[in-house]
Amino acid sequence: MKNAIYPLLIVFAASCYGILSTIIKLSIQDGFTASQAVTSQYYVGLFITIVLFLVFKRSKPQWGGGKTLIFAGLFTATTGTVYGQAVEYMPASLAVVMLFQFTWIGMLFDCIANRRFPTRPELLSLILLFTGTILAAGVIDVDLSIIPWQGWAWGMASAISFSSFVMVNSKQVEGMDTLTRLLFTSIFAAIFITLFQDPEIVWDGTLFGGGLWKYGLILGFFGIVVPIYLFSIAVPKVGAGMSSILSAMELPVAIIASMLLLGERLTALQFLGIAIILIGMTFPTIMQQLKQKKRQQT
Repeated sequence: MKNAIYPLLIVFAASCYGILSTIIKLSIQDGFTASQAVTSQYYVGLFITIVLFLVFKRSKPQWGGGKTLIFAGLFTATTGTVYGQAVEYMPASLAVVMLFQFTWIGMLFDCIANRRFPTRPELLSLILLFTGTILAAGVIDVDLSIIPWQGWAWGMASAISFSSFVMVNSKQVEGMDTLTRLLFTSIFAAIFITLFQDPEIVWDGTLFGGGLWKYGLILGFFGIVVPIYLFSIAVPKVGAGMSSILSAMELPVAIIASMLLLGERLTALQFLGIAIILIGMTFPTIMQQLKQKKRQQT
């Protein structure tokens, strides 16, 4: 039961990412740009993290981790940035499919890092996830010939960036607690997002005077604080490969959030796709538990 909590933490963290696209769409309906919303996510997320650190730690943060935390912040920032670029060149549904290539890319990274081959349950899980993603995203009727090469490039970059984020979080930082790690990761993410997005929202009044802070509060909490904190705890325990599979929960949550908050319709094929994704996510864990029971019995 104790070991089962770590996969659940990853599923919950991925679910938090799933609501972000819907919140960004709501901010766009309110007159803001996607870039402004993404920038507010990282700035407000950093602010929340600093408040939490001051309340619960009340001490000077001790630096450690070096490249691990720098790259964690970098890949946190680049994932949102390149995914936004992909959406500009292709339908959002297809961009989601491209982002979800992180499932097999993350598994590939894990296999290379640990010098192993994927197991049969992992391979079957990836097939189920890919099939479910295509159905759930509703891209069967999309004309792929009109998609420019930039869209494919940015979409694949978003998948590689998120896979790299999961891989970096699989590395433990000795002597550093999770809240301090969250603080430094948020700092570096905010620094990098300043280079990629719209930092002027702070001094031109958009963030506070324009009401963008309301969306930034939700995006920062569910897009920075909660997932980074939980990934930092759970990914080292579960492994990067399995974490990539479990992170597929992001897509079903994104579709359900769009249905509930934006009034989008959920078709029968999308419902089937969500069911297949859930099966693909849980399949390796179920097979592993069955193997453990057989070993105990023998």
